[in-house]
Amino acid sequence: MSEIKSFEKYRKYETTFAGRPLVVETGKTCELSNGSCWVRYGETVVMANVTASVKPREGVDFFPLSVDYEEKLYSVGRIPGSFTKREGKPTDKAILTSRMVDRPIRPLFPKDMRNDVSVVMTVMAVDPDCSPEIAGMLATSIAISISDIPWAGPIAGVSVGLVDGEIVLNPTLEQRGKNHLNLTVAGTMEKIVMIEAGADEVDDDTMLNAIKQGHAEIKRMVEFINGIKSEIGKPKFEFESMEVDHDLFDAIEEMVSEQVKEALDTDDKNVREARLQPIKDAVHERFDPEYPDGAAMIDECIYKLQKKIVRNWLYEGKRVDGRSLDQIRPLAAEVSLLPRVHGSGLFTRGQTQVLSVVTLGPVSDSQKLDGLDEETEKRYIHHYNFP
Repeated sequence: MSEIKSFEKYRKYETTFAGRPLVVETGKTCELSNGSCWVRYGETVVMANVTASVKPREGVDFFPLSVDYEEKLYSVGRIPGSFTKREGKPTDKAILTSRMVDRPIRPLFPKDMRNDVSVVMTVMAVDPDCSPEIAGMLATSIAISISDIPWAGPIAGVSVGLVDGEIVLNPTLEQRGKNHLNLTVAGTMEKIVMIEAGADEVDDDTMLNAIKQGHAEIKRMVEFINGIKSEIGKPKFEFESMEVDHDLFDAIEEMVSEQVKEALDTDDKNVREARLQPIKDAVHERFDPEYPDGAAMIDECIYKLQKKIVRNWLYEGKRVDGRSLDQIRPLAAEVSLLPRVHGSGLFTRGQTQVLSVVTLGPVSDSQKLDGLDEETEKRYIHHYNFP
C-alpha cells in the first residue's frame, strides 16, 4: 500500500501589500529546484522557480541569467485561439515583463559568477485588481532569497499610479482606467534599483513623491522577505570565481592605455574599431604565451580598460565622440522614400538610422490577441525589426 506523501517543508507566510492580502507558500512544489514559491496576491497566483547549474559555463564573459515570465490563458479562464488550442509563444507583454524582472535582480548576482541561472515565473490565476507582473517580481525575489544561489537581494517592486491627483500604490483595474502615471519601482532596503514609467505630464515633485512612497512600501516588503529568508533560507553555495586576473589587467593597462584613449577618441564607430584592432592584436601577441588558455580573459581586460577610460572621460564632462554631455548627434529626416506604399520615412541620428513604413488597412485586419488582458484585438500594430 502506498504511503501518503507529507510536505514537511511546507510553510505559509501572510502579510498585506498595498492594502491587499498577500500569501507566500513554499515547500510543496518543485522540490528539485534551488528555490520555489507561490505568491497569492488577492486572487492572483504566480509560481516562481529558480535553478542554477553546478558548474560555470565555459567560454563566456557574462553572467548567463535567463528570466521567463509565462502567461497561461487558463489563468483568466480562456482557451487559446490557435488551431491546436495549445498555449503559444510568449506575448510581447510577457517578454517585456521578463525584462522588467531581469533588470532589478541581475546586478545583485556576483559579477564574477558564470553558473547558469534560470528564473521561470508562471501566471496561474489572475485577479484584474492585483498585478501578476508585480506578484511575479516578488515571487522571484523570494525564490532566489530562500535558494542556495549567491545573491545580494532581496528586492521588491511596486506599481505606483496617480488617480484624481492622489498617489495610489498598486492601482486596481478601475483606477488604472483613469490613471495619469504608470510607474513601476523596484528596490532593496537601501536604494532604488529600477524605475520604469509612462505618464501624462507630471511635475518633478509629484514623480519624486511617487518614487518615495513606492520605496516605503518596497522596504516593508523586503523586511517581510528577509523574515522568510532567515527562517527557511538555504546557505549560499561556493562558486568558481571568473574574476579577471588583476595583475594581467594592470599590465595591459600600462602597455596600451594611451593607445586605447587615442583609438576611442572619434565619432566614427568604424574608425574606432579599425584603430582598436591592431592594439588588440599586439596585446594578444604579448600575453598569449604567458596565458595560453586566457584569450577570453585578455579580451575582457581590454574591454574593461575601454570602459574605465570612457567612465573617466564622463567624469570630466567628455564623451567618446567629443560631444558635451548635453549635445546630441547630427539629425536628418526624410519622407516619401518609397513609391506606392502608404507612407515612409528615414530618420538619421549620427550613424544610427531608422526606416519606417506605414500601411493602412480595414478594421478586419486588426490583430487578434491571445493574452491575459481584457483587450482581444489590436488595431495599431507596431513591429520593430533590427537587421
